[in-house]
Amino acid sequence: MSILKLSPVLKDYIWGGYRLKELFGRDNGGKKISESWEVSVHADGLSSCLGGTLSDYLRENPRAVNKQGGHFPVLIKYIDAKQNLSVQVHPDDGYARRVEGDNGKTEMWYILKADKGSGIYCGFKRKTSREEFVDKVQNGEVEQLLNFIPVKPGDCYLIEAGTVHAIGAGCVICEIQQSSNVTYRVYDYNRKDAYGNLRELHLEKALDVINYSAFCDNTSSGEYQDCGNGKIRLLTECKYFRCRELLLRGEYADNALNSFVALNVLEGGGEINGQKFAAGDSFFVPCGEQYSINGNAKIILTDGGAV
Repeated sequence: MSILKLSPVLKDYIWGGYRLKELFGRDNGGKKISESWEVSVHADGLSSCLGGTLSDYLRENPRAVNKQGGHFPVLIKYIDAKQNLSVQVHPDDGYARRVEGDNGKTEMWYILKADKGSGIYCGFKRKTSREEFVDKVQNGEVEQLLNFIPVKPGDCYLIEAGTVHAIGAGCVICEIQQSSNVTYRVYDYNRKDAYGNLRELHLEKALDVINYSAFCDNTSSGEYQDCGNGKIRLLTECKYFRCRELLLRGEYADNALNSFVALNVLEGGGEINGQKFAAGDSFFVPCGEQYSINGNAKIILTDGGAV
């Protein structure tokens, strides 16, 4: 097995913009790019490689995920929020598999760019009742219940399933999430789609899965550690994935001993096992493969965590 360079799938939603073209050269035929699905085996957007898809490759090489040959646990994407995303929530595995036939969705947001004053909405300021939440939604005041967190590049947040949240306008984010496409919108600013229709809301399902407690931040990012030719830090870790940020000024070598490693190049350039890379490139390192990165770059490394 060898390291695979992946090609993304581009998504155009009403809230997106053009910054992913500016940052990474993504081309959507002149249309805006809301999301770029970089590393995905989800049926709604399959990353391609080697003339096929990453899904095809893993079907033929299941131990490329981990030593047990398990399912690929993550979907990695870039998000450009020119406008606010909807206020939304994602279910956990039990609910999603029973009701939607999909995985639940815990996710991590790493802030790439943030306009002055921009931020994210993340969880309730205080313990909230179902009834109060419904009342605020119906009156267009749901944001009053949520924490608004100003953000800057390099910030990281773990958004666990059940947490009501929204990405604010002016943010560009790298999102590492469970391999899922289940979202329950509860409030969308009365926006209309390209056909003049209000976008669908999913309030009843959302009410089933929301965590009504005050938000508890379990991101637990670590401090930078020297790694010889640069530094590395833990961004977050949960039972679905582990994410690290590598700031490289030379060579970094490692072994994907127990799990795949996905590499997302945020800045700079160089080579990985002889393959050239630049900002915006994404790679899949199969479990068991050694890899060596050489260059000047900022890279997010994602593996299967405790899966």
